[in-house]
Amino acid sequence: METGSIFVPLARDAGTRARTGYVELPHGRVPTPAFMPVGTSATVKAIGPEALAEIGFRIILANTYHLYLRPGPELIREAGGIHGFSGWKGNILTDSGGYQVFSLAPFRKITDEGVKFRSHIDGAYKFLTPEGAVTAQSAFNSDIQMQLDVCTPWGADEKEAKKALRLTTEWARRAKEAWRIEREGGYRGELFGIVQGNFYRDLRERSAEEILSFGLPGIAIGGLSVGEPFEVFAEHLGRVSSLLPDDRPRYLMGIGTPEYILEAIGDGIDLFDCVYPTRTARNGLLFTANGPIAIKKAMYERDFGPPDKRCGCRVCRNHNRAYLRHLYKCGEILYAMLATYHNLYFLDDLVRSARRAIELGVFAAFARDFLAAYHSPAE
Repeated sequence: METGSIFVPLARDAGTRARTGYVELPHGRVPTPAFMPVGTSATVKAIGPEALAEIGFRIILANTYHLYLRPGPELIREAGGIHGFSGWKGNILTDSGGYQVFSLAPFRKITDEGVKFRSHIDGAYKFLTPEGAVTAQSAFNSDIQMQLDVCTPWGADEKEAKKALRLTTEWARRAKEAWRIEREGGYRGELFGIVQGNFYRDLRERSAEEILSFGLPGIAIGGLSVGEPFEVFAEHLGRVSSLLPDDRPRYLMGIGTPEYILEAIGDGIDLFDCVYPTRTARNGLLFTANGPIAIKKAMYERDFGPPDKRCGCRVCRNHNRAYLRHLYKCGEILYAMLATYHNLYFLDDLVRSARRAIELGVFAAFARDFLAAYHSPAE
């Protein structure tokens, strides 16, 4: 089943591969590049759907592994999918659950058929197949769902990488057929394939060719930002992204710092996600134009300035560093809410500014100037 393009490119930067555009999805148009906050259990921790919409997000991510285990796909289907269950009215991308199986499950066994694992919640044995991942994500009514894949770690040998590539390709074929059946039954969401191959150039090229042959609506790059040095990440990202077609949205999985985001945008990536901005917010780190600050430090005890004087979010307009430090030190829930809002606003504003720079053809200069300030001493 060949599908039409859901991606429309709009502008290209003069000196890089950066581009703007939009992705057409069931719950509305998503301008790109776009950062997607991670809502692991159908919620972005410490922030509600109304606040996410207020910031300007059009798409968030939810996690199939966690929702598959609790409360389960059928309950979520009964609630009207994740949208009806959670109250989020924008788009939702769900991962396949594979990465969490490999990273969280206390036991796992990979076969050609799928992956057997034990739940980290109650120890019960489960078996996830490519078809099962599609069925679960269709029950969630995901606007974008991901194929089940095998992600290998930094340092994996070539034999392991080849096996993961073979399974990922075969599972993409099976996922496509399961997705076709779900679409015939009325499901409207899109399926993205995933390029693997670890850090072997020939394997990446082979994986891209095989995954693209299925003609899926979008393409993701997996297995990067898994512990490798930044220079290695950038080299392989540039290589893989150059293999991907212009008429498909490109999704780089698991990046969430300004350095990685700007590198990805410069290589023509359209979508990216990470728990980093929300997790670090709860742990006391706040983004600023002059680099992240650790709010627990004593130097902020009597600092009555905003978290970031260049930021226009309502946290920076209404609260000061001394107050946020007080909330953090007291373990107040409000701290996590305010810090999460600020960090997500900061990244969304960064990506919006990047889109404007691309439209003007000055993205390289914008990224250089932003990172120069970001790496300067924090105020």
